[in-house]
Amino acid sequence: MQFSEKMTRLETRATVALASIYGLRMLGMFLILPIFAIYAEKLEGGSNHTLIGLALGAYGFMQVIFQLPFGIASDRFGRKKLIYVGLILFAIGSLFAATATDIYMVIFGRAIQGAGAISAVITALVADSTREEHRTQAMAMIGATIGLTFAVSLVLGPVLNQYIGVPGMFWLMAALSIVAIAVVKFGVPQPVNAHVHSDAQAVPARMREVLKDKQLLRLNFGTFCLHGAQMAMFMVVPFAIKHSTGLNENLHWKIYLPVLLVSFLLMVPVIIYAEKKAKLKPVFVSAVALMMFTQIAFIFSLNSLTGIVLALFSYFLAFNILEATLPSLISKMAPVAAKGTAMGVHNTAQSFGMFLGAAMGGCLSNYFGSNAGGAVFLICAIAMLIWLVLAFGMQPPPSVKTKMFHIQGYNDDQAAQLAQDVRAMEGVYEAVAIPSETMLMVKLENQRSKEFQAALSQAIMNRIGS
Repeated sequence: MQFSEKMTRLETRATVALASIYGLRMLGMFLILPIFAIYAEKLEGGSNHTLIGLALGAYGFMQVIFQLPFGIASDRFGRKKLIYVGLILFAIGSLFAATATDIYMVIFGRAIQGAGAISAVITALVADSTREEHRTQAMAMIGATIGLTFAVSLVLGPVLNQYIGVPGMFWLMAALSIVAIAVVKFGVPQPVNAHVHSDAQAVPARMREVLKDKQLLRLNFGTFCLHGAQMAMFMVVPFAIKHSTGLNENLHWKIYLPVLLVSFLLMVPVIIYAEKKAKLKPVFVSAVALMMFTQIAFIFSLNSLTGIVLALFSYFLAFNILEATLPSLISKMAPVAAKGTAMGVHNTAQSFGMFLGAAMGGCLSNYFGSNAGGAVFLICAIAMLIWLVLAFGMQPPPSVKTKMFHIQGYNDDQAAQLAQDVRAMEGVYEAVAIPSETMLMVKLENQRSKEFQAALSQAIMNRIGS
């Protein structure tokens, strides 16, 4: 049995196509972020900033409700069918939002957009379309797409607003949804053997195990706070930039672009250092602390262009580090057979944070008016302080990487014996064999030479084939 280091052409095609669909979902959330609050204020009912917050957060709220059920339903009704349903809902919601003349219709449109919660289905289809040994690489491509989409959106949103406005962006989202349906139908090969993948999907039987894990709960609380603060920030910062600098919202990209570029360039070596030197916890805790101090800095910086730029730079540096390290921590700390469930719960916590952060930011903005920034960032700072305390108490994650191997023809007893034999190998941290998924999942010690890891992988392959 040979181990292939490269993805096949079909695997690459499916992964790239599905990553682009995933990017579209994120585009629906992020593209309007920098300018939505200013736009919505001009709509009928938009003088009530609580409603603006609900419009911004409605997408996340519906994701909370439908994300896991969509993924589970796709096991029964088929991946592509559920993706088509989700994309149609996204297009319909975009049309409602595009043609809205009042804030209530925008809320309705955003809610329909979010109801097409196909992120978990896309992840499952990626797992169906890739071999076990290449699945981590495929998921990494999707993760990179999400990060890139967020950064591009903050710059592209103000630019597009100048030419087509926010309604035009919603029209664009609707059109892209139709294109995405064609991409799924013709660009993604029909998987030969679609089934549940514990490494990529939420499995109901594993839910209790994940929800009782105190280490994972710390991380879920963290992503809730991180994305709550993100949405609350965009209820305040666009107005602060406009009022303190006189800069039209269409030109706000001139602030976001350099800040994002510099923060990204500084983030990359930090992440490499954390992973290579097994310093993930110190880097993670430091980023949480930086995020807390950034929230405090915002309180005193909203009336100054220099202050806003410095605070935004600090924010994006901390945010990018945390966004990169949180999935890595989940992967390392979750039981290997519950990794997909852990990520599903984590993503749900993220969506709930987005909803509550937007709603909280809108309520405070409505109550305090132009002075809302202090209240918003004070609450966010307190949330980050609680997260910092929890992060300090977190167990250092094991320095491991997960690899998956295809197994065929094993019954339950044979699979259990195989996992036991693999666990006894030097350099193996955890091993679980799931015959129903024809998969062996193994956590290998990461602080070993590449030669050792390659030899160990080959030894496992030989054991499977024996």
